[in-house]
Amino acid sequence: MRRYGKHTDEDDIRTRPHRKGNRPRTNIRPKHEDAAEGMVLTVDRGRLTCLVEDRTVLAMKARELGRKAAVVGDRVALVGDLSGKKDTLARIVRIEERASVLRRTADDDDPYERVVVANADQLAIVTALADPEPRPRLIDRCLVAAYDGGLEPLLVMTKSDLAPPDKLLELYGALDIPYVVTSRAELENEDAADRVRAHLNGKVTAFVGHSGVGKTTLVNALVPQARRRTTGHVNAVTGRGRHTTTSALALPLTGGDGWVVDTPGVRSFGLAHIDPSRVIHAFPDLEPGTEGCPRACSHDEPDCALDAWVEEGHADPARLFSLRRLLATRERREGD
Repeated sequence: MRRYGKHTDEDDIRTRPHRKGNRPRTNIRPKHEDAAEGMVLTVDRGRLTCLVEDRTVLAMKARELGRKAAVVGDRVALVGDLSGKKDTLARIVRIEERASVLRRTADDDDPYERVVVANADQLAIVTALADPEPRPRLIDRCLVAAYDGGLEPLLVMTKSDLAPPDKLLELYGALDIPYVVTSRAELENEDAADRVRAHLNGKVTAFVGHSGVGKTTLVNALVPQARRRTTGHVNAVTGRGRHTTTSALALPLTGGDGWVVDTPGVRSFGLAHIDPSRVIHAFPDLEPGTEGCPRACSHDEPDCALDAWVEEGHADPARLFSLRRLLATRERREGD
């Protein structure tokens, strides 16, 4: 049975009210111009602890950000309850543009890159001189990631009471990397911590290193109130420690103006995301010599113009050797 006549008027047709309201949907999102600025201190299962002015605020990512994730060090805009009181939750509505990004992949065949920390000024590569033995390939990979991400490297050598640093310093001397040598006894007396702290003032520094090298012990000396759990045991067979830091955490530097970002220990540092052509930017004395290189030059082939550049005395041969060693590290496994 026809409910209406053949020539019905639209005004005569009744519309059923939508149970969620009749207001049409819009793609226009609020600009949140009154949002507060904050810094992400740590991320734990979708909840982000942020520093807003002088208080910590628990927040979650707003739906409109989609798949874009905030990481430790990100500068963000927050709305909602910013009191920082228990059982309150704010929303992160905007992630500001990053000045630097430290990335890594699980291995060199993994296409998925992981952002370790954002907006860090410096990467402190922590390595033990013994127990466990230094792993130069891992150091090289961290250096490549630092240069690619816009971070200045700092080499921190621990456990100098067990072995001298001479061989490692000789290996990286041509790179002119700032370094600090520490011992376990010095860290207990805070002498070494003061020398390390001098390199951290006024900067955001991310600490990386494989398990058992004393990274968290050093962080605890720099930020005593943190007292993060240390490894305390290195496997005698594998020479590797057990992970104790499970998530990155930004901590205010004690006795200085800066931030320390403690990251989980790594067993590998994949570089699948790195474009080798960008590594040359970290060698300003060699970069002008690449103008005569053939297209897509790997800088380790017979026609590379860098050999002539060095022979003419424009750069130290050790610098070219270091560049080629860093470029080759992407083709080699870290444990090789």
